[in-house]
Parts: sequence; structure tokens; C-alpha cells
Amino acid sequence: MEQSECSAFLAAARGAGDLARRPEVTARWTEESACAGMSVGGLACHLVSQVDNAVRLLTAGPSDQTPIPLADHYSGVGWADADDESNVGIREGSDAQAEAGPEALARLLDRRLAELPDVLASAAGDDAVLIPWQGWSLTARDFLVTRMMEIVVHSDDLAASVGLDTPTFAEEVLAPVLGLLTDLAVRRHGATSVIRALTRPQRAPATIAAF
Repeated sequence: MEQSECSAFLAAARGAGDLARRPEVTARWTEESACAGMSVGGLACHLVSQVDNAVRLLTAGPSDQTPIPLADHYSGVGWADADDESNVGIREGSDAQAEAGPEALARLLDRRLAELPDVLASAAGDDAVLIPWQGWSLTARDFLVTRMMEIVVHSDDLAASVGLDTPTFAEEVLAPVLGLLTDLAVRRHGATSVIRALTRPQRAPATIAAF
């Protein structure tokens, strides 16, 4: 993995960890978050799971599958629908994990953040990484972009849930995330709609949401 890619994911992971540990989060652990149907603690667990999954999947060994393109990873994903079975499962699983409390999450986070630098340094960016909950593979480089996207989006969700300002991420984190979201928005709405939303509000569509 390139040094810049390693440093980007490390920065995102540490930012997620700092937010998940905030006293404002632990104080409202059992309250409903900005993600309907998920507690603040569950959302914090889902945020940290992006770091946990990165370590687990990158250390699982290369997949023998040919990686699919990054944008194809999001084609027809069920969780884009809040009531989809997979999305309900994410909420329920995260809330179940949160029952162990913020201290248990902090211990997991400490362990994964300690492991992460060596894991990233030993990962080859072009290696295929199996995404077990989907059944296909991405390159390690693309897989980390998906995790950074989750971290950026859910950091905003978690901050909004407890009245904090949204964390500011470095350009090295935001650039690939914004590139991915723009690609997905173009696929969903077309290039003209995205261009108008960014430059011509008088002709812009109601939404260019990527999901």
C-alpha cells in the first residue's frame, strides 16, 4: 500500500475513534441516534466496525476472486433502502454490540488502532480482498475507500446525534470519498443532473444523493 493511502486510512480511523470516545457519545449511549432505529451506542459501534473490518479483512489473506470495480460494489445494494432486511440487520447487530457498553468498544478500538499501522504497511493495494457479506472482492485500495466513506458519513451521523460539530477530515481522506460519492451520484442521476446541482441551482434536480 502506498504511504499516502496508509496515512489517509489511519487518519480516518483515528478520527472515528476520537469521536466514538467523546463523553457526549457515552452519556447518550442508549438514546436513539440520527439514524432512525439505531441507538447512539449502536451507531458508535457501527462507526468503529469500519476499523475492525479493515483489520480483519486485510489480514484474512488475498482472495482468489477477480476484484470488481469500486462503483459496481454499490450497484443495487439493499441497505440504500432503510427498511431493507440487510439494513435492519446492521442496526440490530450494532445495537446488540452496544449492549456491552462504551468501555468494551474502547478496548476493541485500542486493539485495532494498535494493529492497524502494521496491517496497512503489509497490505498490497492491488490484492483482492473478499467482502464476505457481499460475496465478491475488491482491491485492498478500493476496500479502504469504502471504509473511509463509511467513516466520513457515519461520523457526521454520530456528531449530529449528540449535538457535536461534524469532524473535519484531511484532504487525503475526503478526496477519494468525494470521488466515490460523485461517481455514484452520476451513475444514479446522470452527469447533467450532478453538474447542474453543483453549478446551476436554478436548473438543479431536487436531489443528487449517491444512495
